[in-house]
Amino acid sequence: MSIKACIFDMDGVIVDSAKYHFVAWQELAKEIGVKFTEHDNEQLKGLSRVDSLERILKMGNLHLDNDTKLALMDKKNQSYLQYISSMNEEEILPGVGEFIDELMAAGMKVALGSSSRNATVILERIKLLSKFDAIIDGNKVTFSKPDPEVFLKGAEAMGLKPKDCVVFEDASAGVKAAIDGGFRCVGIGEEQHLNQANFVIPGFQDFRLNDLIQRFK
Repeated sequence: MSIKACIFDMDGVIVDSAKYHFVAWQELAKEIGVKFTEHDNEQLKGLSRVDSLERILKMGNLHLDNDTKLALMDKKNQSYLQYISSMNEEEILPGVGEFIDELMAAGMKVALGSSSRNATVILERIKLLSKFDAIIDGNKVTFSKPDPEVFLKGAEAMGLKPKDCVVFEDASAGVKAAIDGGFRCVGIGEEQHLNQANFVIPGFQDFRLNDLIQRFK
């Protein structure tokens, strides 16, 4: 099975922006009287802003009107944008930049499939924006992961079928989205949380294009 493109999630795969999400959500949760821990933040991996807020409100057994929810999401986002404004190339996770360069040199396409609405801003900050053939983020999808929409749109934008693409994901919801969409998927992180993936690697430090090709022969 040939590989024609790779689709990357962003948070936890290309950069560790989850730490900024955590601080921003924790500030908001404290404001509305909900205790929010790093463990709770792990449960938000791969979820949209709307679904993340709903999860936090459920934790506090809170029921708010739609206007209040919109205001809270905007407040969280403004806080998050402030935190990521200082991001630079040093925030790229080890080995990712080199792996993307290998893909480009081999003539493979590269896409982003992220629930984040700030994906373009981050890619600009870390100077990777020009390397992506397609960017599908939270502004372009209706359904968040584990729905496969974000990856299906990524493949479509590149003129490819799911079977032609490999997805790289660090969240169980994202892995499920990829597999359900008919993609091959490499999990980034710990195998116990990502066992639906075709295989799991801890990161890109010692992973190269040839390793990917060998695994999917």
